[in-house]
Amino acid sequence: MCYAPAWPQSSMNPDTHTTGWPRSDWRNGVMWWIQSVFVDAAHRRQGVFSALYRHVEAEAQASGNCAGIRLYVEKDNKLAQATYLALGMKDAGYAVMEVEFRETR
Repeated sequence: MCYAPAWPQSSMNPDTHTTGWPRSDWRNGVMWWIQSVFVDAAHRRQGVFSALYRHVEAEAQASGNCAGIRLYVEKDNKLAQATYLALGMKDAGYAVMEVEFRETR
């Protein structure tokens, strides 16, 4: 079982009037995001995420307007990072900064 939600490119958030695919100013294109990746422990290390990623990668390249694919990964999750690196992703060099206004966990 793999959980990785995404929004169709045509989706529009009525609250913010933005698409689910943020445009990257410095890459002059749309970045696709793989969000909230979770593979059930019983199915890990069996190629589940790799198959999902390769499918998304092919769709993104075929779209003709995708500048790349991004995802968040916890800095201490070395196993996930190794998987993403093996698939050709790289550390983009950014840290996520945030402020929370309500408890979310």
